[in-house]
Amino acid sequence: MPIYLWGDEDGSRLRESYFDMYPGVWRHGDWIEITSRGTAIISGRSDSTINRGGVRMGTAEIYTAVLAVPEVLDALVIDLPREGTDGWMPLFVVLAEGRSLTDDLVATIRRRVREDCSPRHVPNEVRQIDEVPRTLSGKVLEVPVKRILTGTPPEQAASRESLANPAALDHFVSLVDEYAG
Repeated sequence: MPIYLWGDEDGSRLRESYFDMYPGVWRHGDWIEITSRGTAIISGRSDSTINRGGVRMGTAEIYTAVLAVPEVLDALVIDLPREGTDGWMPLFVVLAEGRSLTDDLVATIRRRVREDCSPRHVPNEVRQIDEVPRTLSGKVLEVPVKRILTGTPPEQAASRESLANPAALDHFVSLVDEYAG
């Protein structure tokens, strides 16, 4: 369990990240199964799992499919809540130099996700971005981007000091009115 977060002088981000869901109880965000032998199987991040129409899939599986498209260098996918729907799943892609997001490329990406993952995990939209925001250790910022796009102030969603490329968040901040509004 972390004892503090970088740049979180008063401990508020640590409490929000790990103690808000179950007050007084640490929740780290991984799915865990305790077996009949008393051992534990940790199967991945609960906050990076996308549940579309009852079909659960980790974002890593979606990235594997998307990154198999030669023009795609990097990607970020999130599932945003939308009232009356299974959610809205935008996919943000970084393309190889000189490539642009054409209708044909979007169709190729969608087909790849449909075939390699599931029809329910085909993104609702695909958008080109310059870079995927990542932590200093290289983790994609799915949860902070989702929080930003649902209206959380950026300074509460992510500590820019902990990012390898803090300017990459600016694009998502510019989309807040479109997604949260």
